[in-house]
Amino acid sequence: MFADYHLHTYYSSDSVYPMEEVVKDAILLGIDELCFTDHCDLTIRLLGYADASETKPPFKKYFREINQMQKRYGEQITIKKGLEIGIQYETIPQYQEIIRDYPMDFVLLSIHRIDNLGYWNRRFQEGKSEAEYYHAYYEAMLKIVKEFHDYSVLAHLDLIRRYDNHDGYDVMNDREIITEILKYIIADGKGIEVNMSCIRYDIGDITPAKSILELYHELGGRILTIGSDSHKPIHLGAYVEEVKEELRSIGFKEFCTFENMKPIFHKL
Repeated sequence: MFADYHLHTYYSSDSVYPMEEVVKDAILLGIDELCFTDHCDLTIRLLGYADASETKPPFKKYFREINQMQKRYGEQITIKKGLEIGIQYETIPQYQEIIRDYPMDFVLLSIHRIDNLGYWNRRFQEGKSEAEYYHAYYEAMLKIVKEFHDYSVLAHLDLIRRYDNHDGYDVMNDREIITEILKYIIADGKGIEVNMSCIRYDIGDITPAKSILELYHELGGRILTIGSDSHKPIHLGAYVEEVKEELRSIGFKEFCTFENMKPIFHKL
């Protein structure tokens, strides 16, 4: 089973990849199943920082086009409906409403900003030491997963690494709080994503870090999805199959696809 569970199209503000082209390219690559997960990032309206623009797809049009792709190409490839939600604690009620109104197969939970401050421009990191901003990131994540349950897996769980100075800072400095997060999501029936954009961002490790994946396995975590985080044709399906051997070396035997928000297990 070759599945890519993190894909962006022209419904995401950072991509111009037409949805139908994604499907056609995926068929040519031999992908068996894909899930569209375009960005939905809601801002905290009360704060209004200049870099906190709200991005969300036109939901009715977005899901209608996915339906069309399923009908047109369903005999050649399995296509699932999803979103990548960029959640902040204060936006939880709005996401609960969206997910109630638009039934999906799969929801990636990402934390792209905290207090409307982005990592990519280092607004969030400003005035904090490396240890402080890593810990603050995981504190925000723990608070969210304890309150919000309408998702499938945590996406790129150590996303903050993408925007640090790549000096080899050990994410396991926050082992205690990461353990608490993983224990909580396992008990909640949720999982984590292995995100292969780590290759093109030259992070030097899997995302999340191999040490986090080893801890997740040790704690009994089973639900894993694998995604390319594709925004253009060159990204589609990239390294998704290659990472399976790494996961087997940790001890994982399965990965997941989803249908109606329920995991389906496949042999690695």
